[in-house]
Amino acid sequence: MNNSQVSLPEFRPENNATGSEETPSAVRSFLLSRGSSAIADKGFSGLMLLCALSIFGIVALIASQLVVRSQLSLAKFGLSFFFRSAWDPPNGDFGAVPFLYGTVVSSFLALLLAVPLAVGVAIFLTEMCPRVLRAPLAFLTELLAAIPSVIYGLWAVFVLVPLMKDYVNPVLKSSLGWTGLFDGPNLGLGMLTAGVILAIMILPVISSLTREVMSAVPHSQREAVLALGATRWEMIRMGVLRNARIGIVGSIILGLGRALGETMAVTMVIGNDPHIYKSLMMPANTMASVIANEFSEASDDMHLSALVEIGLALFIVTIIVNAFARLLVWAVTRGAPARVH
Repeated sequence: MNNSQVSLPEFRPENNATGSEETPSAVRSFLLSRGSSAIADKGFSGLMLLCALSIFGIVALIASQLVVRSQLSLAKFGLSFFFRSAWDPPNGDFGAVPFLYGTVVSSFLALLLAVPLAVGVAIFLTEMCPRVLRAPLAFLTELLAAIPSVIYGLWAVFVLVPLMKDYVNPVLKSSLGWTGLFDGPNLGLGMLTAGVILAIMILPVISSLTREVMSAVPHSQREAVLALGATRWEMIRMGVLRNARIGIVGSIILGLGRALGETMAVTMVIGNDPHIYKSLMMPANTMASVIANEFSEASDDMHLSALVEIGLALFIVTIIVNAFARLLVWAVTRGAPARVH
């Protein structure tokens, strides 16, 4: 029996290579026609580096101008400026203690009111909110951060101040007046009102960042705690809050930085009195509000220099607080974006 032979077509790879060289693709044609891109790449890298360095340049320029403009006050009072309580522009006697006190107390009141509510909102949105409501509620919470401070101030003047004067302050005065913290005339304006409006303003900042760090906690942590028989609250407390506590502290400190530098809303409701009172219902002043009130009406160079020195102190404190808060948030999230499930 003769074996049949089947002839196979000869494969010539050089034919394919030759064909591909004869008809290059559109992308390859573009890359070949544009020439070398080394110059363009170096130019683009230099431009991006210049944009990044410009941020440092702007901060350095602001700091240097604050130092230069406050030389008169620094030369006359030195560091004692931050330990003196006098504020007498006609006689050239200045001290920052009343404004430091007002800034610290109003910010502390804001944190005292805002932190529990903000953490509660973040827990609800992350762990307990129905899926259909999570995105709308998260959007509305973050929308509060976009409202201009002057709008908050107007709302406080027309709504919050009468509310505090007619309802809140009388109750506090009658029940806790013996402490001395809620004593004095009921004006509606004052330290307590400023603390309330600041709490409303920093609420979305703390809530959004807390939600971000809680979303960064791996789901395996939640599942492991639930597998051990924990309830939902125990899972949130041990599996979520414990792992996110550093980031939550960072979000609180970042909210503190926002409260320290707030100007317009606080100026409109704090009463603007450069004295220290024990009662939270009395008028007060902050570093930001005294600058906004008196900078355009500074009577002489020493008055202007003292205001600039207060601005320098506020600038340094704000940078330190915000940098520390961002570091704590990054320590938990490692740059992971927030997730709305």
